[in-house]
Amino acid sequence: MKKESLVSITDYSKDEILEVLETAKLFEANPNRRVLEGKVIATLFFEPSTRTRLSFETAVNRLGGRIIGFSDASTTSSTKGETLKDTIIMVSNYVDLIIMRHYLDGAARYASEVSPKPIINAGDGSNQHPSQTLLDLYSIYKTQDTLENLNITMVGDLKYGRTVHSLLMAMSHFRPTFHFVAPEELKMPDEYKVYCDKLGIPYEEHRDFTEDIINRADILYMTRVQRERFTDLMEYEKVKNVYTLRNAMLAGSKPNLRILHPLPRVNEIAYDVDDNPKAYYFEQAKNGLYTRQAIICKVLGIKITD
Repeated sequence: MKKESLVSITDYSKDEILEVLETAKLFEANPNRRVLEGKVIATLFFEPSTRTRLSFETAVNRLGGRIIGFSDASTTSSTKGETLKDTIIMVSNYVDLIIMRHYLDGAARYASEVSPKPIINAGDGSNQHPSQTLLDLYSIYKTQDTLENLNITMVGDLKYGRTVHSLLMAMSHFRPTFHFVAPEELKMPDEYKVYCDKLGIPYEEHRDFTEDIINRADILYMTRVQRERFTDLMEYEKVKNVYTLRNAMLAGSKPNLRILHPLPRVNEIAYDVDDNPKAYYFEQAKNGLYTRQAIICKVLGIKITD
């Protein structure tokens, strides 16, 4: 893998993660910096996206770069049978950086191995979503004034949810306690629990989403049950509405609690939560712009000073 690429959150050390967050803070103070003049960035989205694609493209535009690419793979030569390898090598002839989302686990790692230009993974299947994780960390830091010793409760699709997998690995640097709330069909995969065990990170698993669990949380990370990850639609129908957070459930929660969600939501957060000051998911999405500006600059070796 090219050293510059960001494929997994494990590609960054604790210090590098903190460096990105500090740079994001500078971009929040001033997002319009023409540091990408003369650079061309490709966004290759083989899977649908709204926030990730638009925030990356806005980041490039505010940095003075140019965007090429696609948001619908059906309009590309992949429908003619072109391989991912050929697509990546061809596009790398035209650009300085490739930002890619793909429906297959490991696709971003493979792309980084065949591409002469750096790759940013904008989500690969149910595997990793490192740029989402970094904006999540920035959101947590902004709302808690620390990343250390926090109680992180993850709710919903913990099996296919690439955002929770990446967040778990990133938070391992900061001595968290995890609570995993999921039905049996969507519980946290064993590999991530083994990861916690090896690092001595405490966690508890729950099947019921109770107010007692909510009341212990500093961060409540809600997730959508992802229909597109299921091959058996009957299984999806069984679990799609298993947990719903309602405003009344937050009555006894900590004052510092913040509710995060990578979005889009379906039924897992009721609309009456939106007006609660502990709801932070729309601000979280806004933080994606500043964090992705910081990631792009780090990958391209561009230093930002205040």
